[in-house]
Amino acid sequence: MAGDDEPLTRPDGSLDARSRAFLEAARTATLATIAPDRRPRLVPICFVVGDEDPAGRLRLYSPLDDKPKATTDPHRLARVRDVLARPDVTLLVDRWSEDWSRLGWLRLEARADVIEPTPADRAEHAAAVAALRAKYTQYGSHDLEARPILRFAIERVVAWGHLGAG
Repeated sequence: MAGDDEPLTRPDGSLDARSRAFLEAARTATLATIAPDRRPRLVPICFVVGDEDPAGRLRLYSPLDDKPKATTDPHRLARVRDVLARPDVTLLVDRWSEDWSRLGWLRLEARADVIEPTPADRAEHAAAVAALRAKYTQYGSHDLEARPILRFAIERVVAWGHLGAG
């Protein structure tokens, strides 16, 4: 656990057990991408923790679900266009508390891409859909099988504050 004033940085993208448990328990994250005008673009996302990629980097998945959005085509979403043009992203997972001794966050620097339900990615896509449905019952009525999913490979982790349970 990082101290109150100084974040703990893991440049290899690894997570200790406490940070991993904090990440897995989190219901949302804030995804930061870079827009074409080079300004940060932030959007809250749902996500699940997956397995490691062949390089040993932990992967996270976020659906491009069918909640109402500015466009019905998930490929036209700003976050997707940003990821395809500039795949370096940051995810912030945080916990707020009126008791400031309980504050904590993880900042995950990652490489993002889009996986599709195509033969090349079908098994990974299906596993991500199953994990998303297990974590978020709201996805029971969404057609995630037919939609792309954002995949994040964690490259660097910065942790701060109280990352223990509750």
